[in-house]
Amino acid sequence: MIEQGLWHPVAAIAELGVERPLAVTLLGDDLVLWRGVGGAAHAFTDRCPHRGARLSLGRLRVVDGETRLACGYHGWQFGGEGGCRHIPAAPEAKPGAAQSARAWRTRQAHGLVWVAADEAPAAAPPDPGALPARAVVCGPFDVDTSAPRAVENFLDTAHFGFIHEGWLGDAVHTEVPPYEVVLDAEGRPGVPHYLAWQPRASSTSTEGGWIAYRYQVLSPYAALLVKQAAGVVGGAGEAAAAPTEAYALWACPVAEERCRVWFTMYTSDAAVSDAELIDFETRIFTQDQPVLESQRPKRLPLSGGEAHGPADRLSVAYRRYLRDAGIRYGVC
Repeated sequence: MIEQGLWHPVAAIAELGVERPLAVTLLGDDLVLWRGVGGAAHAFTDRCPHRGARLSLGRLRVVDGETRLACGYHGWQFGGEGGCRHIPAAPEAKPGAAQSARAWRTRQAHGLVWVAADEAPAAAPPDPGALPARAVVCGPFDVDTSAPRAVENFLDTAHFGFIHEGWLGDAVHTEVPPYEVVLDAEGRPGVPHYLAWQPRASSTSTEGGWIAYRYQVLSPYAALLVKQAAGVVGGAGEAAAAPTEAYALWACPVAEERCRVWFTMYTSDAAVSDAELIDFETRIFTQDQPVLESQRPKRLPLSGGEAHGPADRLSVAYRRYLRDAGIRYGVC
């Protein structure tokens, strides 16, 4: 069941073809995605109402200008809203509501397809705000841990000098300076100002520098990091003319202890290629992944069981936010 009335990313827009549907899993439920005429994305429960076969084993058919999802078992055809359009074994029949597939709300945003149940209060997926116009999607990464664990790791800076040494941190700069956590109007925690030394903070960096960070939790399973180079190497002066970059993490809770992660990278740098951006983010996250998958419990503890240090203010605030929001999936 798609819980909490949240919007969840389930696939990259580029994954949806025009011939075959795509099977995905969300919160332990099997869904099928497909693309209609004009590029609209549709999502059904991956079960034909006729005999329970997976609709993802079917094909897409265009009939009278309408794209339909046809079940591979008996060929029943469904329109984008879930209604049965045609039963090949009874071509003159007029299918009713009982023969409809279970449809879910869909949106396309940030390079991804998002799904929500009918009762989702929000009209759209999380909005990261004003960012550089160029956006590149990286992923998916299938991770053997809960979605909240993946989000908390994204919000954590104290591991940079250990897991990302030579890239996002080094052994000489492991101290986390004091920072302030601020809640936005929706009660989501963030850090408006954070300064970190990084030897290679972006895909094109060749030397170290001070980086001004801004962190913001966007939803229980999503977060944003905005970067801007600050001053010359070895200093923390005024912001330089280096391009601003932003990274949004979108975690799909596939199951209680498994997730699928994408990153949307926003940049004002027109010179770096998509491949270079994707390679950089892939290198960073694949450094994180073995540690993430080693953590026990896999579900994020919200009620004790793990010690905290002064550098963990944002992590503590994120856990409190999940608890206050009533999140029960992927936590313990």
